[in-house]
Amino acid sequence: MTVTATVTPTPASTPTPTPTATPTPTPVAEAPLVPNPQVPTLTPNAEPKPLPQGPAQDLGSTPGARGTTTASGGGALLTYTVVEGDSFFDIAQRFNVPVQMMLKMNPSVPGLGESIYIKQIINLDWKAQR
Repeated sequence: MTVTATVTPTPASTPTPTPTATPTPTPVAEAPLVPNPQVPTLTPNAEPKPLPQGPAQDLGSTPGARGTTTASGGGALLTYTVVEGDSFFDIAQRFNVPVQMMLKMNPSVPGLGESIYIKQIINLDWKAQR
């Protein structure tokens, strides 16, 4: 009979960590409080400010407003003819008329002025509607 020796390894000992004290955080000064701004007094359902009225002034052809105009015998602008590439907003800008006023002067223009078409006649006379 033969005897065989079996070696069983023993685990190496691991060092036990030594607990250390947690560092105390350095206090930080709080930022000063900023007061809320004053809220203006609002008037519910205040009357809207009227749109400025007056004759259209041709400031010159621009991209988006290259059409032709007609004028009265006294030189007051009466109408504008839409050409390809024009936009209602650019037409209003060319003639120094607020878009809301231009829409009021042209109630037949649908879609807040987004749907104009070539050869359409746009009213520039602030005393009339088209």
